[in-house]
Amino acid sequence: MRVFVTGASGHVGSAVVPELLEAGHQVVGLARSDKSAAALTAAEAEVHRGDLDDLDSLAAAAAAADGVIHLAFKHDAMFAGDFGSAVAADLRAIETLANALAGTGKPLVTTSGTMLLAFAGLADAGTEADVIDAGPRIDAENAVVALAERGIRSSVVRLAPTVHSTLDRNGFIPTLISLARSKGVAAYVGDGANRWPAVHTLDAARLYRLALESAPAGSRLHAVDDQGIAFREIAEAIGRRLNLPVVSIPSTQADAHFGFLSSHATADNPSSSTLTRNLLGWKPVQPGLIDDLGQGHYFDLPASTTR
Repeated sequence: MRVFVTGASGHVGSAVVPELLEAGHQVVGLARSDKSAAALTAAEAEVHRGDLDDLDSLAAAAAAADGVIHLAFKHDAMFAGDFGSAVAADLRAIETLANALAGTGKPLVTTSGTMLLAFAGLADAGTEADVIDAGPRIDAENAVVALAERGIRSSVVRLAPTVHSTLDRNGFIPTLISLARSKGVAAYVGDGANRWPAVHTLDAARLYRLALESAPAGSRLHAVDDQGIAFREIAEAIGRRLNLPVVSIPSTQADAHFGFLSSHATADNPSSSTLTRNLLGWKPVQPGLIDDLGQGHYFDLPASTTR
């Protein structure tokens, strides 16, 4: 299958591309810079120059492909505080890709997150069957699921908030480590019992491939291995490696300590992937988050690579 991948040189994309190639697929990766293009060439993927704002280019690449995996998102705008424009650009890109694939029966796999369910007031662990009516990024997720009615084999992969591995340079875990270093403590809020799910990057990459190859139209999938790790345990693992005190802070200090991560640092997001495993035969095999933190690679990162 000839697969067009946006975000192909990013954290998850840099694992998805070799996963696809090793399975015998051809990969065309979207590259907005010379650095990204060089990384794709080194991985033996074809390069398609452009970005999420170049809609005509996106449409042409999608129309020439047998399937699309959409991983790109304007994280720079999001971290700069302009989440709205990043969300809008993502939705426009999805609409463009969908128009190119409509009526073909080809697969379109896009990306969302389980953390969206943390704010839905669920009584139990979130599942693939849990749906929110509307909201930022939720609108894109719902639009992709609805594409099944337009003759597209669409699916959405909800990533756990912690996608961890040696490939992770700017995610939540490097950010928490950077915060601990700068503030001299590894912190959690209150009793730290709120839970984050997690998945290894390589396991997530395999799920994207399985979704591309066989997910039924209109599927929601969960890239989740650890169903829910107490935030306190994550802070303790970071504190051990950095030899820093691990402290509880009150909720009134969460914004000052965690910054843009404050709402996530207090979110309770246990999430199940049982339906995904049963549907696609996906079985995570890589280390869990706490074991991965224990391997030390996160703590060898130069300070400049973390936010």
